[in-house]
Amino acid sequence: MKILLINKFLYPKGGDAISTLKTGKLLSGKGQEVFYWGMKYPANPEYPYSEYFVDNVDYEGDLSLTQKMSDSFNILYSLEAKRKIEKFIKIIRPDIVHLHNFAHQISPSILDVFRKYNIPTVMTMHDYKMVCPSYTMFSNGKPCEKCKNGRYYWCFIKKCTKNSSAKSLINVIEMYLHHKILHIYKGIDIFISPSIFLKNKLQEMGFRQKTVHLFNFLDTKDYLPEFGSKDKTICYLGRLSEEKGLFRLLEAMRSINTKLKIIGDGPIREDLKEKVRKENLKNVSFLGYKSGSELKGEVRKSMALVIPSEWYENNPIAVLEAFALGKPVIGARIGGIPELVKDEQTGFVFESGNLDDLRDKIKHLLRNSGLAIDMGKNARKFVEENFNSEKYYRELMKIYKMAIKSHA
Repeated sequence: MKILLINKFLYPKGGDAISTLKTGKLLSGKGQEVFYWGMKYPANPEYPYSEYFVDNVDYEGDLSLTQKMSDSFNILYSLEAKRKIEKFIKIIRPDIVHLHNFAHQISPSILDVFRKYNIPTVMTMHDYKMVCPSYTMFSNGKPCEKCKNGRYYWCFIKKCTKNSSAKSLINVIEMYLHHKILHIYKGIDIFISPSIFLKNKLQEMGFRQKTVHLFNFLDTKDYLPEFGSKDKTICYLGRLSEEKGLFRLLEAMRSINTKLKIIGDGPIREDLKEKVRKENLKNVSFLGYKSGSELKGEVRKSMALVIPSEWYENNPIAVLEAFALGKPVIGARIGGIPELVKDEQTGFVFESGNLDDLRDKIKHLLRNSGLAIDMGKNARKFVEENFNSEKYYRELMKIYKMAIKSHA
């Protein structure tokens, strides 16, 4: 089968890109013919046909007014992406397209091409873009469901997109254009939700397209577990952004006698560092972005992973990686986290946003190193049995065949 995988980033930048690349590697290993398409970027490995990728788009740079206007139009409907994907499609003639994250830098203009050439299409959802203009369903420091049933204008009223009226307005226009006028996402045959929570929440918010549940996966043979930790450090792994609850985690560390390693990068990195400097939190260190063996090594040396999220997390790959390395997870009871972190079995869950509960769970684990070892072993077994590559491959191929059949 010829399978085209699409994601705007095609290097391990975040969960969506990692999922895309891992899926491609798995499919290729099973004898499927896999192609990639996305955005040109210096960090990309070499890909065949990369000349048909869209040009690199950076919405955070110092842009002229003309460039800002051009970029705003491309968010709504990129003619470049549509033109280039059509040329690419004519060459490879895929049997199915598997979409991941393509909003903004690519835009859903490419869906019209798949419809034109009658190609079955599935999409793995990594966030709440189908119902929320700002992706996260998070506003003013807490989960937000104001845009339920297509009331996207709330994003502009609340300035949900980076606290900017202009950027929020673009996202609102985007949602009304794509969902209410063009109905462009109806060209996707099946949506894949990595968490049960995401699937159910989208339905609550008014999303009515066919959606199936399929967890993320890990190839556990790539992860050598180490149970327990001599130095009893804890770590955070992921994006450094407001909804991740990191300021609350720093507050908790003020009265905890252990070290916290923060691994990752993001828009609030400097704000977090400033808080650490200002409050003289000598037990907190920032390790920056890490990947591969270096990342695994840091997690392996830790006693546990902490996920203090305050938004509706989907199916965090960081949790699965920690489990595979034999580490329990202290996770917020929100979104899809409780589907992974089984309280007192594979880790501890705490009330999201509750500083005392978070602090108590960390301290309890530090006092019980034997419990941390036992939960780490449970976690490793849990991920081996439920999130292995063989199980994922079988279920994904069923979804592909279902999409091809329903499309026909």
